[in-house]
Amino acid sequence: MLKDLIWKAGLIPVVVLEDADDAEPLAGALCRGGLPYAEVTFRTDAAAESIRRITRAYPDMIVGAGTVMTTDQVREAVDAGAQFIVTPGLNEPVMNYCIEEGIPVVPGVMDTYAIEKAIAAGLDLLKFFPAEAAGGLKMLKALSGPYPKLRYMATGGINESNLGDYLSDPRIAAVGGSWLCSAEMVREGRFDEIEEKTRRAAE
Repeated sequence: MLKDLIWKAGLIPVVVLEDADDAEPLAGALCRGGLPYAEVTFRTDAAAESIRRITRAYPDMIVGAGTVMTTDQVREAVDAGAQFIVTPGLNEPVMNYCIEEGIPVVPGVMDTYAIEKAIAAGLDLLKFFPAEAAGGLKMLKALSGPYPKLRYMATGGINESNLGDYLSDPRIAAVGGSWLCSAEMVREGRFDEIEEKTRRAAE
């Protein structure tokens, strides 16, 4: 199950790839650092091809597609090899399409309205975004009172300084981290640095 895989990961590197040629070196750095997981965001035109190259070169990696906002992007991501879909907010057409097609989906929420829409759709793993800007763990605790069975992948404003706080909270299944491999680091080919950051975070 997706929730079990994400819980096992604990930390999902959130990846922005502007050039698909960087996909394999980045995936290698993440794997060597001890985190064979990636959420490749659909913020660039290179996303689908990057997913395709990563899944071919590293078939054991768990690779999802993030910032997905249309059903066309869902199809493109899954055709490329994505194993799960993450949306920034509660995008009902995307969420419902994924559920109908049996594609694991993690919709973004930050209020009770979105949470209850996701519950009504049968989901119990949600993305809390933007985590820190929305009030962090204090806000999540307040939101979670009526929904004790829900678990969250928290993303947004999380880094090495607060990672431990999030991962120690029982409501958190995993944290999404973009600080591990920023677009600038990837663009500049700083894959050794990414590997080291990943190793520290995994430890």
